[in-house]
Amino acid sequence: MPAVDKLLLEEALQDSPQTRSLLSVFEEDAGTLTEYTNQLLQAMQRVYGAQNEMCLATQQLSKQLLAYEKQHFALGKGDEEVISTLHYFSKVVDELNILHSELAKQLADTMVLPIIQFREKDLTEVSTLKDLFGLASNEHDVSMAKYSRLPKRKENEKLKAEVAKEVANARRKQHLSSLQYYCALNALQYRKRVAMMEPMLGYTQGQINFFKKGAEMFSKRMDNFLSSVSDMVQSIQGELDAEAEAMRVSQQDLISVNESVYTPDSDVTSPAINRNLIQKAGYLNLRNKTGLVTTTWERLYFFTQGGNLMCQPRGAVAGGLIQDLDNCSVMAVDCEDRRYCFQITTPTGKPGITLQAESKKEYEEWICAINNISRQIYLTDNPEAAAIKLNQTALQAVTPITSFGKKHEVHHPSQNVKNTANDKIVPNETAGIQDSTQLIAPGTPIQFDIVLPATEFLDQNRGGRRANPFGESEDSSKDEEEDSLLQQMFVVRFLGSMAVQSDDTSEVIYEAMRQVLAARAIHNIFRMTESHLMVTSKNLRLIDPQTQVTRTSFELASVTQFAAHQDNKRLIGFVVHLSETLGEESMSAYIFESNTEGEKICYAISLGKEIIEAQKDPEALAQLMKSVALTNDGKFMLLNDQSEEDGTIHEEGEESEA
Repeated sequence: MPAVDKLLLEEALQDSPQTRSLLSVFEEDAGTLTEYTNQLLQAMQRVYGAQNEMCLATQQLSKQLLAYEKQHFALGKGDEEVISTLHYFSKVVDELNILHSELAKQLADTMVLPIIQFREKDLTEVSTLKDLFGLASNEHDVSMAKYSRLPKRKENEKLKAEVAKEVANARRKQHLSSLQYYCALNALQYRKRVAMMEPMLGYTQGQINFFKKGAEMFSKRMDNFLSSVSDMVQSIQGELDAEAEAMRVSQQDLISVNESVYTPDSDVTSPAINRNLIQKAGYLNLRNKTGLVTTTWERLYFFTQGGNLMCQPRGAVAGGLIQDLDNCSVMAVDCEDRRYCFQITTPTGKPGITLQAESKKEYEEWICAINNISRQIYLTDNPEAAAIKLNQTALQAVTPITSFGKKHEVHHPSQNVKNTANDKIVPNETAGIQDSTQLIAPGTPIQFDIVLPATEFLDQNRGGRRANPFGESEDSSKDEEEDSLLQQMFVVRFLGSMAVQSDDTSEVIYEAMRQVLAARAIHNIFRMTESHLMVTSKNLRLIDPQTQVTRTSFELASVTQFAAHQDNKRLIGFVVHLSETLGEESMSAYIFESNTEGEKICYAISLGKEIIEAQKDPEALAQLMKSVALTNDGKFMLLNDQSEEDGTIHEEGEESEA
């Protein structure tokens, strides 16, 4: 190693300017060394702190690897292999943590400690000696100045001796401090080289020992494990790449669809409707009452589950029950000037929830699905096949016509016959089981409307007073009402009518109800016209609630069967025996939906027929009048003022939807 520069100790006593100049160079070097040593110590302490942090971090990492098993991931199926691998890695990290702890201790002893000792011992010693040398030099300068001011007279010899002694002491002190200072500066030139290399030697040896122990600990038993983990990672990465490509292709296919997919109600004219659904899901708007007259609409996700209608708000984990659909009925309604609204009615006739679909397709499919579910098709062994068969049977059994004034010419049409006058086609296939065909002929058309055409109505009402469209005057009808012993009015909605082959049993009414409701659902006929059904002791009359015009009338004696639906108590039907113009007789079933229980209407009809029979025998009539309560004017009183307990009379002219 090259020789180092030195301060000559022999020149310390003389303290010449040249020596002082060289001394300043050594002092500058010592100052630079002190500054650099502080910076180097900071760097080494940072390395030591990072190693300590590594120990804590690896310890925390090991705990987190073990905690993976306890996270209970919702999609953690198939993670057993990952869990076992992480457990093994946790053990490896624990062993590495031991090595990191040993390395941290070694760095503290062999790297940080030597540089601290060098700074605190050598550099501090040089700084202290420098201060002492400065004080001694100042004292020597003061004593020399005092000695130089001594006078020449002999009488001052004593003073001169004292000052000379003081100068000698100061010079000796300066000489001693300068020798110590020079020696320290000369030694510093060697110690700084050792101080710079010794910490790095300890750091390097510590790292080498760390890697050697790590290699000895893991090299042999980790090769196979790391190889298997690497293969597993590559396999998963390959699956990810394949899945990413498949998702990219799928994404391209999905975004390249027709714009109608994003447009609600894009195909209003002829949407593709599936009428065989036994389950349905999608977003609907739910109508909620917030006050006496105020409502709000909330968009929620609805789905069917068995015979239940469920609702699941966005963000909820599971859905909740909204409505039991078994034996319920569903009908379209006009609600707050909104489109595609429908209402679910409970089996007891109580109005349920009101919903709104976003398109015509969704609107009709929801109605069909709820209709299918309400019949409990989902309980059969093959619900899909049962739904298809039911809709096919209903489609073959019914063909709608829209005017009551256009009646079919025959009740037993031949195969493939088209009635050009009424523009209806009777299917050439029979449907239903043998019992139903004995009650109603296969292919029998159904009438859905009893409202006369506008022109016909105007023709009948021209003139000074309003005429009844069926030829009855208002005066005669009023006289008839006054003469009748029974008058009871019910709010009803006409669902449909059809010819029947038998009136021996009420089963014919139930079968007519089934076919009428099925035809309405299949042909999307939801609107119904409201009427007032007046039951008297002579006839049944349907009255327009707005004009009070009698739409049609049936002699009570011609009503041979009447019954209410066994499950939906608001459905009522009756069979009328009519005489045709050519002397032939026919039977037709009329189906209605009432605001009150159908049994009350049946009781009123039954009482009217009893009155007809009792009028033939005055004694029997008197007995009957004793058994039934009478009004103040002597008429039979069936119900109290709250007879319409299930619903009030609608406003005049109002139409409901089914």
